[in-house]
Amino acid sequence: MSDTAALTDSPSSSAAESSGSEGRRQQLLDFVRHHEFARIQDLARQLGVSEVTIRSDIDILARAGGIRRVRGGAMRVVEAVPEVVYEARVSSHQREKRAIGLAAAAMLSSGDSVILDVGTTAMAVADAIVDRQDLTNLTVFTPGLNIALALERAIPRIEVVVTGGTLRPQQHSLVGPNSTLILEQIRATFGFLGCNGIDPSHGVVGLSLSDVALKQAILKASRTSVIITDASKFSQTSLVRVCGFTDIDLVLTAGAPDPVSVEAVREAGTEVRILPVE
Repeated sequence: MSDTAALTDSPSSSAAESSGSEGRRQQLLDFVRHHEFARIQDLARQLGVSEVTIRSDIDILARAGGIRRVRGGAMRVVEAVPEVVYEARVSSHQREKRAIGLAAAAMLSSGDSVILDVGTTAMAVADAIVDRQDLTNLTVFTPGLNIALALERAIPRIEVVVTGGTLRPQQHSLVGPNSTLILEQIRATFGFLGCNGIDPSHGVVGLSLSDVALKQAILKASRTSVIITDASKFSQTSLVRVCGFTDIDLVLTAGAPDPVSVEAVREAGTEVRILPVE
């Protein structure tokens, strides 16, 4: 046996190879966590190995929970965001939510019908609708008690219909089986939906089964479905999947959304409109 073969087959050589693989994977992990997303080609070039090796490393790290494999590369694992009550979120990202509200209201014409979800961004849409004095004969369906009260100022120009259900005080919303009965009977011009996250590999996500069931009913009852969310929700994940990106028509956002998440939505053929913040 040659000296080279003996060296290759020796225990110390195997240990060195294993140590080298572990070191490379740690570098890969650090790189992805620092950049949030990395393409396979870039990782191969950065670490000086083949793309096949990088794919294998990504699979190993993904199984361990260190990163998440997505199409074309890997991204850092994003922790699920816990629910925050409505009042605690009112003061956050106010300029972004106002920009989204104005853009959503600008899409409407007199005679339209709208399903408006719950949450602080939906409230910004409600305020913008009320401020549009030119809108008449508009019908707004909402599961949000506070949203309905905000729209009350525009009656009789706007007809407000509360969808019903069981009160969920965290968001002042009505949920449960009864909350979808009205929605099953209508086909609104627009549906404006909030979300808890835009997950590049999982789609639009929500916090609870009851909340997601309501959002899915809004999707089915809308001719044009629009996700309304500030940029902070991009790359966040949550417990339950609402829908895929192909199931929505438009994402209205403002601020500086995570570019990987934006690209994932656009690759699905769905428009992402990033609004300027004044």
